[in-house]
Amino acid sequence: MRRRQMLMLMTATGVSACADRFHAPLMPQAADVGVVRQIFVATNRAPDPEGWFTAQRSEQLTYMTLGVAIPPSHKKGRIKNGFAHPDPQTDFTIATRRDLDGRQGFRTALAHTIRNAPPNRREIAVYIHGYNNSFFDGVFRTTQIIHDFDVPATAVHFSWPSATHPLGYTYDRDSVLFSRDALEQLLNDLRAANPKRIVLVAHSLGTMLLMETLRQIEIADPGWSKRSLGGVVLISPDLDIEVFRMQAKRFRNLPQPFAIFVSKRDKALALSARINGAGARLGNLRDPEALGDFPVTILDVSEFSSSNSHFTLGTSPVLISLLANSAPMDVAFQSDRSGRSGLLPGTVLTVRNATQLILSPDLLLSKL
Repeated sequence: MRRRQMLMLMTATGVSACADRFHAPLMPQAADVGVVRQIFVATNRAPDPEGWFTAQRSEQLTYMTLGVAIPPSHKKGRIKNGFAHPDPQTDFTIATRRDLDGRQGFRTALAHTIRNAPPNRREIAVYIHGYNNSFFDGVFRTTQIIHDFDVPATAVHFSWPSATHPLGYTYDRDSVLFSRDALEQLLNDLRAANPKRIVLVAHSLGTMLLMETLRQIEIADPGWSKRSLGGVVLISPDLDIEVFRMQAKRFRNLPQPFAIFVSKRDKALALSARINGAGARLGNLRDPEALGDFPVTILDVSEFSSSNSHFTLGTSPVLISLLANSAPMDVAFQSDRSGRSGLLPGTVLTVRNATQLILSPDLLLSKL
């Protein structure tokens, strides 16, 4: 039964088990074809003989910058990957790679990038991938998010050692625990670069890694998250609601804004709940009362979700276009919660400290 459930989870997340997702060639000529986005990468995956990265764990972080070419045919919300044989006209492609000399090399390069960026782009946006992701899956998703949402920040991707297999859920859960110290080290390195703001974005099982790491930091240095971070975004969090509550209670103050994107139609999270023997996951939260003790903004995107979507925020072209080109997110993230309801593109529910926004395509369009 468990094997059948895991295969169903693979289908729900829309990930192929057949393609070789661990390999992609370096193609400098792709820079002449597509738009190139530069991202910083830190990974605690073990390297393969070709210099890329496997599902195996490493106790050392490896740092680099990658130039990812986005093909001319790219459509918002989609990532086309040719794996070992990409076509720069249609596929996301690695165009450049620069290896950095350890932790100090990473800090120096990142600080230089921040210092030389325009004043309105001196922020850092970090993306942490979820379950069943290869090194390249996470790199391409980071690039797609930064590009499609036109994020005015330096992009950083943390790649942790996922098994990259639908039957590797237990391995991935263990890798999350294994990776906490590595992510903590990266977060301290980001702060040392002196950006205007650091925003952390995590998806699926990556939200467990992020929350565990921040909890660990808060225990050692209470108030660190509030002092150091300019926002946290959890997308489709594959995280038990009771566990999240206990994690959040360790924070002196949750960093603001703190946004959680949920969907009641997320089939992958429904299956995860069955596998884990729980009634629900944070990412398919139905009642905001469970989070009423915390100053969080819950954004319900169920109306934009297909039944097999586990990443509605990043894969719905309509939602991407509307949120990237309008003010809803800015309004949702205002620290002053009073008087919002007339400005927000959806139904607003307030439960003590928590605010839930139930977004609707029709209501979003009416605000444009």
